[in-house]
Amino acid sequence: MNDVACTEAITVRPFRDGDAIAWDAYVHAHAEGTFFHLSGWKAVLERALAHRTHYLVATSGDGAVRGVLPLAPISSLLFGKSLISLPFSCYGGVLASDATAQRALEDEACRLADELGVDYLEMRQRRRTRTDWPAKELYVTFRRPISTDDEANLAAIPRKQRAMVRKGISKGLTSTIDSSIDELYSMYSESLRNLGTPVSSRRYLKVLQDVFGNACEILTVRSDSVAVASVMSFYFRDEVMPYYGGGTSRARDLAANDFMYWKTMQRAVERGCKLFDYGRSKKETGSYSFKVNWGFEPQQLFYEYYLVRAREVPNLSPTNPRYRLMIDTWKKLPLWLTQRIGPPLARHLG
Repeated sequence: MNDVACTEAITVRPFRDGDAIAWDAYVHAHAEGTFFHLSGWKAVLERALAHRTHYLVATSGDGAVRGVLPLAPISSLLFGKSLISLPFSCYGGVLASDATAQRALEDEACRLADELGVDYLEMRQRRRTRTDWPAKELYVTFRRPISTDDEANLAAIPRKQRAMVRKGISKGLTSTIDSSIDELYSMYSESLRNLGTPVSSRRYLKVLQDVFGNACEILTVRSDSVAVASVMSFYFRDEVMPYYGGGTSRARDLAANDFMYWKTMQRAVERGCKLFDYGRSKKETGSYSFKVNWGFEPQQLFYEYYLVRAREVPNLSPTNPRYRLMIDTWKKLPLWLTQRIGPPLARHLG
């Protein structure tokens, strides 16, 4: 990558040691900033997954930050090569103060994609920003304000789903905030195996915890002192996002997942949150229906593409018939085996 790239009064340069404070301050102040834009993800991708990152900073003549763009390349024998903002995230794309900074960062990202020889550049957006680029509308997100009153939040859950929450309460389930990732990883990996998806390494979850500290919290649900469900949530400004979670085979009968998300909502209120972000889901999937049943309205996400070597927008969705045999085979593997061979595969999924 060139040392700098200039457009009018804006300079775009690589992230440097010492940029983290100004970068994160900009993300927190920007109306469209997300947890995934934080500079800590650079350390997570590099330390936990051994990915090279390309974080770009746009500055004005006086050195003030005018925009940021987190990028990382993903290479896979099965899925090809891509440059993504940001792998392993719901959201990403450019944060900029104005159209000039926005275009300067996009231009440098395109130049970098050309230089790296990837198949495509992918920007994960909550709104359409480049109507001249092809886009994929496979994913939606679910975000809704929450009240400071538990009864109001419970009443906002549709009747049938509210009954599931009450079922979990009636089963005597309890929840605790955990410092260890062990129980979470066990149940998370089991849930992903059941979906036919390779799981990331324990180290990945541990590095997330180490890098983000109090902004990364694990809530575990127990029945008679036995863990049955657990979730890692991210906290950003006044928002909470339960992100990595799973449950045992007993979880469904106990309504443990419903109880878990209810307790996460209560915990978020305790921490002063005003918005609950259920994250992304593919349209017309089980997780999509689950979130709709909680009374959340789907909001379209726009993944925009600058094509380099690819001729069309990639279809890497598990719903693609091309991957059906692999997914069905993975579901049948022993859990211990998926925990061993899954991480080398998962780090290339993005």
